[in-house]
Amino acid sequence: MNRTKRKIFETSMDLFAKKGYDSTSIEEITSVVGIAKGTLYYHFSSKEEILDFLMVEGLKLLEHSLDTKTRQVDNIKDKIYSIILVEMKVVAKYENLIGLVINEICGDKKRNEKCRECVGECVNVIERVLNEAYGKNEIKKCNTTAIAYEIFGVICSGVLLRYKNKDEFEISKSAREFTNSILDGIIND
Repeated sequence: MNRTKRKIFETSMDLFAKKGYDSTSIEEITSVVGIAKGTLYYHFSSKEEILDFLMVEGLKLLEHSLDTKTRQVDNIKDKIYSIILVEMKVVAKYENLIGLVINEICGDKKRNEKCRECVGECVNVIERVLNEAYGKNEIKKCNTTAIAYEIFGVICSGVLLRYKNKDEFEISKSAREFTNSILDGIIND
């Protein structure tokens, strides 16, 4: 991604997260980036395309990271810890992206549906891990879809809340604590 496209990407993510998609105009994006409208349209055909690009690329990064890390470890405890740690790090690093996703996940517009699809791809990785663990009798019978969405959602909202409130915390310690609380509810003894 070239420098101009990256600047459009970062500025749009920041404005969409802070002001909301509907309240952000193309003019505002171009003004903050310091480019002409034509330059923006060279890179993106519409504001909606910018939003789609943000969600798809940002959540693909998370999905890929989750998949890669969970395939590197063997047992459910390490897999759940990897999921939580990776997601916490991504949420901390890309706070505006996650704020944008949280803002756009509800609603009946095409962009809301696209957002849910992108989140669903990340959740599918978590669900796959849970289903594999159930198949190995590592966890109790449970609604793996619901648990996967709960893990995804709680981590996003919890880390964002801590950052918004300026609470300091060590990510790996918080990930370990959250892993233990999740596993207490689903692990086979």
